[in-house]
Amino acid sequence: MTMFDLKSYIASAYEHKSLPGGLSDTLLGLADAAIEIAKLAANNGLDTPNLGGLAGGLNEDGDSQKQLDVMSDDLVCEALSAAGVARYFSEEQAEVKILTPDGQIGVACDPLDGSSNIDTNLTIGTIFSIFDMKDCVNDLPPMGRKQLAAGLFVYGPQTALLLSFGDEVAAFALSEEGRFIRLEWDVQIPASSTEFAINASNAAFWPAPIQTYIAERSTGGAAKTSAMRWLGSLVADAFRIFRRGGVFLYPQDSRTGYEQGRLRLIYEASPMAFLIEAAGGRATTGTHDILDIAPTSLHQRIPLIFGSADEVKHIIARIAQ
Repeated sequence: MTMFDLKSYIASAYEHKSLPGGLSDTLLGLADAAIEIAKLAANNGLDTPNLGGLAGGLNEDGDSQKQLDVMSDDLVCEALSAAGVARYFSEEQAEVKILTPDGQIGVACDPLDGSSNIDTNLTIGTIFSIFDMKDCVNDLPPMGRKQLAAGLFVYGPQTALLLSFGDEVAAFALSEEGRFIRLEWDVQIPASSTEFAINASNAAFWPAPIQTYIAERSTGGAAKTSAMRWLGSLVADAFRIFRRGGVFLYPQDSRTGYEQGRLRLIYEASPMAFLIEAAGGRATTGTHDILDIAPTSLHQRIPLIFGSADEVKHIIARIAQ
């Protein structure tokens, strides 16, 4: 694989796909914002204030906003505005932000996924979805299959980017010179796996099929006993699955506020599903493919199960029984 940077990769995509002109500036703007977010996270407590501290408010999901949540949202918004993006749908904002009224591109974004992990030095990230505004319905982003591109930035030991236009997932790492360089990594999720990620502390509230599935995987009731891996950061658990396979589960449960699931469709589930399917995996609510779901509200929550295709198929079958 020829090593080249993000800008060259985007230019190559334009040669093979019919993509709107503003998409390149949008992606490069997001990359610039991600570089600044990575710097802030790396300097937490050094030449920056305690970024894991509370900013004093709640986001639309009801989570306490950290200082870095707010700063990341501002950085992304500024970058998208400079890129001529029409509308910015942010997990941190109550309403859609109109940036360039006559713009063609819309972006939905979770500016800082996993922010509760800032002070514990675990991997955090930025998840984004890019779409054509003409595909929007009722001022909401289109169903996932109509995304132009989706990706995630990961701020960990390595600042990385996974990006897809739908036909493959390309992986990049941030170099010392401040460029995202493509990695020699063919991003393909193995069809089967013996690892799963789920918050086991919620086991008593899960639907019976999920309880049964996890019990089988944990005690050897299945062909192989599986290992649980759970970091509590969607981007971190997802990145591991892209690397070596596995399945991630965040089902709906019986707790108040969790009956329809917890993760957001347009900011987390839809872009993640776009990447997962492009890498050969599968993403579902347990009954419907994520990419076939049209949003009905701005901060809609949804169950999310994704990862190795054979394992997800097995979970779907278990739920259908």
